[in-house]
Amino acid sequence: MKILAFAEQRENEFKKSAFEVVRAAKTIAEQGGGEVLALVIGNCVAAIAPILGGFGAARVIVAEDPKLATYSTTAYAKIVSEVAKKEGVTHVFLPASSLGKDLAPRVAVRLEAGLASDCTALTVDGGEVIASRPVYAGKAITDVKVTSAVKVFSLRPNVFSAGSSNGTKAPVETSTVPLSDADFASRVVNVSKSEGRLDVTEADIVVSGGRGLKGPENFKMIEELASALGAAVGASRAVVDAGWRPHDEQVGQTGKTVSPTLYIAVAISGAIQHLAGISSSKYIVAVNKDKDAPIFQVADYGIVGDAFEIVPALTQEVKRVTG
Repeated sequence: MKILAFAEQRENEFKKSAFEVVRAAKTIAEQGGGEVLALVIGNCVAAIAPILGGFGAARVIVAEDPKLATYSTTAYAKIVSEVAKKEGVTHVFLPASSLGKDLAPRVAVRLEAGLASDCTALTVDGGEVIASRPVYAGKAITDVKVTSAVKVFSLRPNVFSAGSSNGTKAPVETSTVPLSDADFASRVVNVSKSEGRLDVTEADIVVSGGRGLKGPENFKMIEELASALGAAVGASRAVVDAGWRPHDEQVGQTGKTVSPTLYIAVAISGAIQHLAGISSSKYIVAVNKDKDAPIFQVADYGIVGDAFEIVPALTQEVKRVTG
């Protein structure tokens, strides 16, 4: 067993999911008697690559080019697949992030490999990697075995623990995959980043608001609670469609899938599409004035009442406890 772990970075800083993917690959490699090779793609990324050794990578290959500073679906897919072929890997692990969801199927096609996407657990049984993943909008979990020669898995962010680095520095090699202008036929030309806001897919705590807040101006109390908790702000699809919040905050089947330790849903009824995006959260707390709201069926803790009274009081209590 030889696993290639794609380590996602942005602006020369590894995403949290990069460490999770490498650590998960190391855990599986230990069970299957194999090794882990990490791959980093970008511009001037060699300096950050060695730290992946602390999470389980035996070697790190870097592909560097100024054009790779922003994501190119064609160039990235070529690099990952060609490195996988050259190294003779049996498994490819990627994050099921926005980038990974685009990249994983393209890599699978190039490798003529089966793909198990958005995995929430991995085990080894008889030398085969068995992946658990949600189906039917999160209502069920299925165990999947990929039968192709090379197997591709994308891992849901914030589900697999990265743990702490053991301080080991991995040797770094440079990719020899040649790139031409044709390989950059499709690429990102501009990235707009929301300054000072946590990404809901990587946050340990997420506070989301729904249509029951009645207007965009009332999201201030969601932001205040999130700030007190050190949490990210999320929103339901109805809120985003109404233009109250940006799309990058949308949580749900048509938005972002989140897996925080704590998910707080305020004034969100709990449509099946929203529940599909939060099903792997460790704890779910719901605040809604409708005691029959579907969100209470999946919530670990529920508060039936007026969000405009409960949220400010909760924020004040959090601030008191945290000092």
